[in-house]
Amino acid sequence: MTGLGKLADRETDAALGGAFAKGSTAHTHPADDIALSDDEKHPRALSDSKTKKPKDNDIKPDAVTLDIQKRSEKYQRGTPAKQKGKEKARSKTAQAKLTHARNQRDAAVLEAARSEALLTEESGFMEAEHMERTYKVTQKDLASHVDISSAAKIFDLSLPDFGPYSLSYTPNGRHMLIGGRKGHIACMNWRSGKLGCELHLRETVRDVCWLHNDQLFAVAQKKHAFIYDHTGAEVHCLQKHIEPTALGFLPYHFLLASTGMTGRLVYQDITEGKVVGEHKPGYGPTHVLEVSPYNAVVHMGHANGVVTLWSPQQSLPLAKILCHKGPVQAMAIDSTGKHVATSGLDGRVKVWDIRMFRSLHEYTTLRPAQSLDISQRGLLAAGWGPNVTVWKDALTTQATDPYMRRQLPGSTISDLKFVPYDDVLGYGHSAGISSMVVPGAGEPNFDAFVANPFETRKQRQESEVKSLLDKLAPDTVQLDPMFIGRIDPRSYSQRQHNRLVDARDEYSKNKADGKYVDNNVKNKMKGRNSTAKRFNRKRQSNVVDLKKVLEMEKLEREMRETDTKRRKVPEQEQGALSKFYAERRNE
Repeated sequence: MTGLGKLADRETDAALGGAFAKGSTAHTHPADDIALSDDEKHPRALSDSKTKKPKDNDIKPDAVTLDIQKRSEKYQRGTPAKQKGKEKARSKTAQAKLTHARNQRDAAVLEAARSEALLTEESGFMEAEHMERTYKVTQKDLASHVDISSAAKIFDLSLPDFGPYSLSYTPNGRHMLIGGRKGHIACMNWRSGKLGCELHLRETVRDVCWLHNDQLFAVAQKKHAFIYDHTGAEVHCLQKHIEPTALGFLPYHFLLASTGMTGRLVYQDITEGKVVGEHKPGYGPTHVLEVSPYNAVVHMGHANGVVTLWSPQQSLPLAKILCHKGPVQAMAIDSTGKHVATSGLDGRVKVWDIRMFRSLHEYTTLRPAQSLDISQRGLLAAGWGPNVTVWKDALTTQATDPYMRRQLPGSTISDLKFVPYDDVLGYGHSAGISSMVVPGAGEPNFDAFVANPFETRKQRQESEVKSLLDKLAPDTVQLDPMFIGRIDPRSYSQRQHNRLVDARDEYSKNKADGKYVDNNVKNKMKGRNSTAKRFNRKRQSNVVDLKKVLEMEKLEREMRETDTKRRKVPEQEQGALSKFYAERRNE
């Protein structure tokens, strides 16, 4: 190196040294800030400043996290996320249980939202171009444009001698059960065309219903309801179900509900055989009964246009809704339990919001609809006369035109049902059974733990055992199914105080309204037949007001003090220290 190079290096070193001496922020080589101690084998930094870790609130979520959070909103159950921190318990054990339950609930919601990434199937509807209309597309046109397996789902079974027919599908949509009014019963795997059993009861059959799986089904016959197995053998005769006209099954409670010509609603446990509930609405014979898939509440339609909601353990209806001016002909409930569709003899099909008990909109048919059903994707189907009409987005909005339509000249539609997890609508009529393809009707993705269309024999047996172990009690059927597991975080003293405050407020309000006339009653006699005594006896004995609460508390306090005074003093409390025990007793 030349002399000029050494001089330049010295000047550079001097400039850098001066800069560091003045507190400059110039950067140096990383090795200058590292030193080795005598006991250390690895270098350590001379600076004592600790690196700050970013907080969770400072980290901005990415697009995937935001998408999962948005999807998890529809899986929320119970307490909203904003109010979770307000749940507090009195003891640490109860608080730990609340925290554990909350964490499990959050984990389940997160797993459900993440599992949507595995749902590859999507539902698709039929779209029309320009001036075309979807309801003008016939089943023959659809059969020529769909695949072979879908085209095979369009069929007609001609059974003119035993109709009209009612039908039912299993929860997984694999098996179909049909029942003719003149006693013809048959169950089959309608996808493969394999017949399970066929019976000719030679007796009137009004309704048929699958139970928890395809091994047992119930039939509403002329005098009683009967249960048969998949081979056609009679298993039980339910004599409590007298002259049934409609059947419904509660899958999570294993309860069979029926109503009939007597007008009674009967609940019977099919696992134990006992009747868990029997109610008499008092509106005469009933032919319409539906079970809500959301909360298992039974909806009954009566001849005076009223729809009543029932629970097995309550003698009075949970709610009453005046839906039509004439008899209720049919009813359908969607899978979320929020909307109910009813049809009356007045030729109107109304859609109700069951949360507010309010009518949203209505449709008009030329003849009264005899059967209604709502698909898993929210399509509303109505069978009136020889016609089948399907409306798209008919629950949330008012549909102007039908989505699909089909007509069977010379026949009358008696019953129709959507096939779960498939775009198929089956309907029974006076000439047999028919099936039509309705694009976008079924749920494209299924949960194998709930209903598996491809389940094997071993899987069916395991699911039956698990469902029996998870069987719910009849008293859990309520309008709000989320009431189970709720804990009142208030202590006993707080509840008593709030109850006393409410009673005081109610007493002052009623006294201001003039409902209490105790001050105006004159005490002319001191015996049992005095004016005040007679007035108090006429009032309701179960009314609890502020005056009665205070009298009960005073009487309880006096009885406690009297019992304490009459108590014998033990020997260990006598002597020089007796005054300390006396003070404790007075406390």
